Amino acid sequence: MKTSDFNYHLPPECIAQTPVEPRDHSRLMILRRDQDSIEDAIFHNVGSYLKAGDLLVVNQTRVIPARLFAHKVTGGKVEVLLLKRIEPDVWEALVGGKGLKPGVKITVEDGPETEILEDLGASRRLIRFLSPIENLLPNVGEMPLPPYIHTPLTNPDRYQTVYSKESGSAAAPTAGLHFTPQLMSELEQAGITIAKVTLHVGLDTFMPVSEDNPLEHVIHSEWCEVTPETAALINLTKKNGGRVIAVGTTSVRTLESAAAASTIPNRVNSISGPTKLFILPGYQFRVVDAMITNFHLPQSSLIMLVSAFAGREKVLKTYETAIQRGYRFYSFGDAMLIL
Repeated sequence: MKTSDFNYHLPPECIAQTPVEPRDHSRLMILRRDQDSIEDAIFHNVGSYLKAGDLLVVNQTRVIPARLFAHKVTGGKVEVLLLKRIEPDVWEALVGGKGLKPGVKITVEDGPETEILEDLGASRRLIRFLSPIENLLPNVGEMPLPPYIHTPLTNPDRYQTVYSKESGSAAAPTAGLHFTPQLMSELEQAGITIAKVTLHVGLDTFMPVSEDNPLEHVIHSEWCEVTPETAALINLTKKNGGRVIAVGTTSVRTLESAAAASTIPNRVNSISGPTKLFILPGYQFRVVDAMITNFHLPQSSLIMLVSAFAGREKVLKTYETAIQRGYRFYSFGDAMLIL
């Protein structure tokens, strides 16, 4: 297995620059793992492919306005992208600017003075805010859109899921962006239960794997949680013969991490803490029966995860079909339901 096995050519015009309005009017490709045919649908009809007794698992993380603009005492401009909170006022961050060594102090525009604590390699730094930043972020921070999106986002809420609750992500769990409150209500009325997990998404999620052999790639750690109540819902669904349908690769990673913590096959334990689970082809899924996901970057850990679930050749063939049929790719793009 090579990283290049997960490469494909995507014309730039296929990368969605703005979200579809309304949310649930994006396109939905239906891929059945036991069939060769591919079906086209609209996302608001996703309930047609689900049934009473199914459990839809969503990631309730919320993106923080993590892009900050700052300057050094000497006047040099600095850009800070918060990645992960380590302690109340200590964060791992990406920083852009010159001479940002440990001990250097910068000041966030309209915000607190900040000290560089540690060089973590490349542009990563450990930084400390000298006064609390969290409550100021909605006023001093900007939404950290992925680098392949060049159109300014007029409504920051469009980069949040409608059920987002727990702040902590540097990027949105984008498969969930297609849901509306009305659609979720309709699914529940049809007997489909919705459960929430949390995984705080880091920017490493989107990075292409740089090693030739993906087995040599050091997977990023992300904090996740499955509460005892959600674990009980998942286990009850499996016991009753229902399907566990993960909304997004982040939910897949969380669910399978919870399954790895259980000694009982096809069951999960409640968990709370970091996960380093790296899902590659050959992985045996324990609890996820189906998934809703967007179309992912070439050679990323996400397309590897989807390939583990549906088969690499089938996924790449499906991506080619999606390009031919005019599907929109990446964060603001269309979705796929893999059954």
